[in-house]
Amino acid sequence: MTEDLSDLEDIPGTTVFTAQQSRKGYHLNQFCMSLMKADNRALFKADERAYLDTWGMTEAQIQAVLHRDYNAAIAEGGNIYFLSKIFSTDGKSYQQAVATMTGLTPEEYAAMMLAGGRSPEGQRSIRDGN
Repeated sequence: MTEDLSDLEDIPGTTVFTAQQSRKGYHLNQFCMSLMKADNRALFKADERAYLDTWGMTEAQIQAVLHRDYNAAIAEGGNIYFLSKIFSTDGKSYQQAVATMTGLTPEEYAAMMLAGGRSPEGQRSIRDGN
């Protein structure tokens, strides 16, 4: 039984973490979870590429991690809750990391969120032009 999830692709700027995304990002997300252990964080920090090469990730996933491009990592199946292990390893707050995903500084991001977030106008449907 295959469920039609095409409506989930109609949300501008949003990747919904579906079972398909979970399968796509399995190795990426497992790598992220490995960073919960201090020994693994030390291995990763010592030689990021060598450590990433042990996880069976695609080159696109590896490049997303190396460049700390969290939007690309999400497109490659990463889950933000797992990806948070990377920015925690880097000593970054959730606010600092997520701000990079929006093109805002951490201060601008915080101000935007405290003001109620982004307007939903123009963000509801690609297909319907809303």
